[in-house]
Amino acid sequence: MPLHQGHQKPDDRPLSVNPFYGETNPVSGMIEAPPKHRLPDGPLPPTTALQLVHDELMLDGNSRLNLATFVTTWMEPQAGVLMAECRDKNMIDKDEYPRTAELERRCVSMLADLWNAPDPSAAVGCSTTGSSEACMLAGMALKRRWAQRNADRYPGARPNLVMGVNVQVCWEKFCNFWEVEARRIPMEGDRFHLDPEAAAELCDENTIGVVGILGSTFDGSYEPIEELCAALDRLQERTGLDIPVHVDGASGAMIAPFIDEDLVWDFRLPRVSSINTSGHKYGLVYPGVGWALWRTAAELPEELVFRVNYLGGDMPTFALNFSRPGAQVVAQYYTFLRLGREGYRTVQQTTRDVARALAERIECMGDFQLITRGDELPVFAFTTAPEVTAYDVFDVSRRMRETGWLLPAYTFPENREDLSVLRVVCRNGFSSDLADLFIEDLTRLLPELRRQPGPMTHDKGAATGFHH
Repeated sequence: MPLHQGHQKPDDRPLSVNPFYGETNPVSGMIEAPPKHRLPDGPLPPTTALQLVHDELMLDGNSRLNLATFVTTWMEPQAGVLMAECRDKNMIDKDEYPRTAELERRCVSMLADLWNAPDPSAAVGCSTTGSSEACMLAGMALKRRWAQRNADRYPGARPNLVMGVNVQVCWEKFCNFWEVEARRIPMEGDRFHLDPEAAAELCDENTIGVVGILGSTFDGSYEPIEELCAALDRLQERTGLDIPVHVDGASGAMIAPFIDEDLVWDFRLPRVSSINTSGHKYGLVYPGVGWALWRTAAELPEELVFRVNYLGGDMPTFALNFSRPGAQVVAQYYTFLRLGREGYRTVQQTTRDVARALAERIECMGDFQLITRGDELPVFAFTTAPEVTAYDVFDVSRRMRETGWLLPAYTFPENREDLSVLRVVCRNGFSSDLADLFIEDLTRLLPELRRQPGPMTHDKGAATGFHH
């Protein structure tokens, strides 16, 4: 979560209250305007408090037009009803809410089957607040298993984790918080993610694992998980090092099983020890749920699992968070039940079709060059064509925001910092009709952008709108 500081200036301008907010007496609503940065001295009528907060939130962007976020921005009203019924249920109270706990268990079982665990009944997993927590848990399991194998050398030896430079920031946090050396494979040329052989070369006796990304947030491409496992197999044949793989499938683990069925990336590969995904991304649930699964119980050290006698029941838990609402887990089960495999296949294929068609239309404009085409994740990145000198991607992002579109522009990391792109994330709810409107707005802006004397964005660091 972001860190915030208290208000630095005197609270000299309180909230403005419309007289009509005083329901029975309009004047009474103006007697005392509430402060912004300290608790009011007394209560407000609920309708007044509601309207004050509602008015300020009007200045937020429209989430449906946010092409930066991977997070689900639309669900069926029926899912909303279930979430409202369960928002007061604390997920951690398994003994108090046994049916919610049962729905969580069923979701884990469904995912183990979906990801081809050798024995789905033997796979273990849990819900989390999102993929970031799931990655932390998976990383902790990798480190603890490595420490057990190297008890004679640890804590003297420093563990390391191998990954591409394109990983989500949660992996950098994991390495920082749990004192693990992050070994990153830089981008090279037109390769924007991990190289399997380069990953194997960075491994040694202190490597706790290698992270493979099924769907890079930078450009939507899949990392070659099968080739990565093969490279680590060859490493083991040469050196005896047995390095496990964790698949960060925050987005792709809910895409590939349905529309890339021939792609081998999951527990079919013996070297894949664990997988995570975000239920609130292409799992099609509102923000607040992720999943972490391990191939077998042996992959998750028992010493990391807490068995708590809580409210009269035995509760095994593995989590960084404790109390959280059951609403999102229930919504995930509802969505699994509602769509099934064929429903998910149709939704994800439709989303990919929208992404590919939109990418092609942008390419046909002539001003832009595609980096990816939306044919893996329904996500694509593009940049300005070499001959375009009047404007850059940051100008496009800023101007599209004027029409309501949140279109992120950002610079690629190490070794490709020369490349700045725009990225479009297509989600369920971003229809072909909305794509048409997007193209209309972008087409309308191009003549003005072409007339500029040059790019208008001088501080590209401040302009970057990169959102995972």
